[in-house]
Amino acid sequence: MYALICANDGIKAKDLARELGLTRKQVNQYLYTYPFVRDLCYHDEDYLWHGLIRQCVPHDGLREYSGWYGLVSEFLAQSQDEWFNELLAGCAAIGRNLNDTHGLFHSFLDARQTMVTLFDDLHDAGVRCDGWELVFELRIKRSKWIRIYADVLVIAPDYVFSLEFKMKDVIDQDEVDQAAKYAPYLEVVFGPDYEVIPALVLTRACDLYTHHLISGSTAEVSVASGDMLFNVFDEYLRFLKQ
Repeated sequence: MYALICANDGIKAKDLARELGLTRKQVNQYLYTYPFVRDLCYHDEDYLWHGLIRQCVPHDGLREYSGWYGLVSEFLAQSQDEWFNELLAGCAAIGRNLNDTHGLFHSFLDARQTMVTLFDDLHDAGVRCDGWELVFELRIKRSKWIRIYADVLVIAPDYVFSLEFKMKDVIDQDEVDQAAKYAPYLEVVFGPDYEVIPALVLTRACDLYTHHLISGSTAEVSVASGDMLFNVFDEYLRFLKQ
């Protein structure tokens, strides 16, 4: 439904219902009572619905849901302090809790350094990634009172890589499941033209690249150490020569 809203410059609920093969009541339930959907769109005075995050490059509106949003080239051009200050300001703007009691700020900086290393590796392999979009701390309104935040998104051609960071060196099933839980929401946000790839990144591990089953499912999540994160991208984008 959100993809159909984004594909139009304003569309009425009755037209959404017709296009989707749903009743008007079903469409209104999604639009008015589902916090996740309601957070992504609005209606104007003529009751035409519009999407707040466009489903095309650049993804206009994505910045308003993110702690930090920009191109890879913009990320790499910033100093650590510049990036960190922008991230904190962006997190505050989207309602992200910035309590550093459990080392939140350290985890932000740890994720940043891992991403710098990743893009260095991609550049060394001749991958043109400067025009890719990059997000830190994407806010997802899962319910009326619950917001969750995806650590890092890399929006590459045809793929959205959702990276969950943990400063650990062992695989924990709960954290594998956590890495996977953002995917259904991201599939709605980015639409059918993108495949969402969840991955768990263990920044205290070394030389680790594997796959782990999601609880109660036959689907798997990629698990990589920071120094092997390149392989998650190569698995889908096929940079390395076979």
